[in-house]
Amino acid sequence: MKPKILLVDDERDIIEFLQYNLEKNGFEVFVAYDGLEALTLLPQNPDLIVLDVLMPKMDGYEVCTKIRMLKDYKRVPIIFLTAKATEYDEVHGLNIGANDYIKKPISPRKLIARINANLRKNDKKIDQLEVKKEIKIGPLTIDREKYIAKVDSKKLTLPKKEFEILAFLAENPGKVFPREKILTDVWGENIFVVERTIDVHIRKLRVKLKKYSNLIETIKGVGYRFKNFE
Repeated sequence: MKPKILLVDDERDIIEFLQYNLEKNGFEVFVAYDGLEALTLLPQNPDLIVLDVLMPKMDGYEVCTKIRMLKDYKRVPIIFLTAKATEYDEVHGLNIGANDYIKKPISPRKLIARINANLRKNDKKIDQLEVKKEIKIGPLTIDREKYIAKVDSKKLTLPKKEFEILAFLAENPGKVFPREKILTDVWGENIFVVERTIDVHIRKLRVKLKKYSNLIETIKGVGYRFKNFE
C-alpha cells in the first residue's frame, strides 16, 4: 500500500512540482491550498503531512496545533516546509508538535529522504506501542486497552489519569522522568496543568499500591521513576 502524504501549501506551482515527484516515487498525495482545507482532508488518514507556515485562512502553526489536539491524528508525523527560516521559527514549529522543520528551497530527493526517515520513526513508535498494550513487571500487571491494573492479581481502582501515570512509568522501568515530561505525555501539550498535580496523583497511587508503594521512586529535584526489576 502506498504511503499517503497530505501536502499543504498556498503556492500552486510548489504543490504541482512536489506532487509530481512524490507520486513518481510511490506516494499517494492529497493536496490542500490553505490551512482550513488541510483540516477537512484529515479523514483521508494521511501517513504524513508536509505543511507550509504562511498560508491564508489559517497558518501552518495553527493547523499543527489543532492536529496535535485531535486524538486520532496526534501521532501523524508533520514536516514543516517553509520559507520562514529563523531559529525562532524552527524552534516554535518543533515545540508545538512538528516532527521536522525544513527550510525552502529543498530538492525533491532530499525531501523524500526526510519523509521516509520520519515514516520509519513513526512506524517504530507504533510498533512499540503495540508491543506494550499489556505490561507485566514485578507484582504489577497493566492492560492498557481495558484500563485495568492489578497487583498480585488484585484489581486496583484507579481514575484515568492515575492509571495513565502508572502505565507510563511502568513501561519505562528504571528511567527517570521529570514532572514536565509526565505532564506532556499523560495530559498532552497545550493543556494547563501545574506540576504539583503530578505529586498529588503519585501520592494517591502509592496509597493504593499499599506494600508496593516503593515501586514508584522519587528522584529528589528531578521527578519519578518506576523500580527496575532487572
